Amino acid sequence: MSVVELASELEDLLGSVGVSVDERVRRTASTDWAHMSPVLSAKLPAGLADVVAFPRTPEELARVLQAAYRRRVPVTPRGKGTGNYGQAIPLADGLVIDLTRCRRILEIGDGYMKAEAGATFVVMEAAAHRAGQDVCVFPSTVGSTVGGFISGGSGGTGSVEHGRTWDGNILALDVVPCTEDADLLARKGFEETLPFCHAFGTSGIVATATVRLAPARQWTALFTSFEHFADAVEAGRQIMALDPPPRLLSIDDPGLVEHYGDPAAMPLGKVSLRAIIDTSVVSDAGAVVTAAGGTVEEVRPKGAGLLTSLSFNHSTYRLRKARPEFTHLQVGGAGLVERTREAREVLPETLLHLDGVQGPSYAGMLMCRYDGEAALLAGIRGLEGLGVTVSSPHTWELHHDRVGLIRSTAARLDPAGLLNPGKLPAA
Repeated sequence: MSVVELASELEDLLGSVGVSVDERVRRTASTDWAHMSPVLSAKLPAGLADVVAFPRTPEELARVLQAAYRRRVPVTPRGKGTGNYGQAIPLADGLVIDLTRCRRILEIGDGYMKAEAGATFVVMEAAAHRAGQDVCVFPSTVGSTVGGFISGGSGGTGSVEHGRTWDGNILALDVVPCTEDADLLARKGFEETLPFCHAFGTSGIVATATVRLAPARQWTALFTSFEHFADAVEAGRQIMALDPPPRLLSIDDPGLVEHYGDPAAMPLGKVSLRAIIDTSVVSDAGAVVTAAGGTVEEVRPKGAGLLTSLSFNHSTYRLRKARPEFTHLQVGGAGLVERTREAREVLPETLLHLDGVQGPSYAGMLMCRYDGEAALLAGIRGLEGLGVTVSSPHTWELHHDRVGLIRSTAARLDPAGLLNPGKLPAA
């Protein structure tokens, strides 16, 4: 009854086009890319929204949360649903708030942009370019929303130079709590915005974000190939140390390259190193590649979009389309590049994809044949014993070193525990 009453109240607030109880709409709003994980596909509780709301402004978002709080209806916030961990799946059913209509660019200045949570990075990057600037860090899925990326992501294009989202790239947030008097709370700087980064919306829902911009550069795509993985890793380190550094750098095993479909730029049977670099360092990057025993295959001025679509978890998606028996782990740490041979022996049919991150160093995806959850967990322990850090993409709960901070913030801003229940682990 509380959900039925909430749907009626939200229709009065948002109009009939701002609320839906249609089953197809509810099912679409209750899914994300968790099917990338065979563990989550088998175990994730398949929640289904009872009602979906589409606020158009931060103020409407606040009023929706007030109504949900009064009726004690669970709330799951949603951007484009591009996350891979079940972040947008409403485990307790209830209300899903789709923020994609709350999408205005509110302000652009020297070094910053303020946008509503539903603004996509395609739109934001285009707006930044018109102002002679670049968005410092954005996800490899460029259709993602800024609120979804901050709440569910961490790094991406731009992370070689600028780090993760929380490394000074979020200047301010307007956040809505789930309380009786829910209103926009202004949060500025690192300390105040950190509790909402990669928090899955459990500590408050991002309504607007002010992100850092940098002066625009003239980017081009560099495609190179190597016989040996270690040579590509070393060349990548040197390219990341160039001034200015690349916007993106990725390395792939031949077993991944064969699914990328561009053999002229990424020859079959070779390790592929690709980078989005400033045109001013093309010659220097080429010299690094040649000195490391590699070959410059192509410099493609309009290739940045392709390289973005071959980075981070897009590599897993492309492999699993052809070989669905594979799964992946998010990996990093010194052991990943210092003990690569041993790391490849831990799990069956291992393939490696690396992305450059600030340091310069590497993070990436380790793909392997999936032989069941127990074997995968044993493999994680084996990798960690080699100094490889593993962030498992096979759980819908938050699991990082800021969970305590997020939990304490949620205790204040979500006292009834209505925000995305099931995603924040118990103390």
